[in-house]
Amino acid sequence: MSDFKLKVVLSILGGIVFSFIFILLAFVLPPENKETQVIKKPKGKLEQISHALRER
Repeated sequence: MSDFKLKVVLSILGGIVFSFIFILLAFVLPPENKETQVIKKPKGKLEQISHALRER
């Protein structure tokens, strides 16, 4: 096998292995979603009306 063909085959195999590792990591590692949602009570009259309309 010529030197060029060997380099092409090795680079393709390396790319496949490299991609496969990152695909596995994406499924194994959980996403970091630890955001807490803050719900504040409406203070003014306009905020109370807006809050009541959003709950419908």
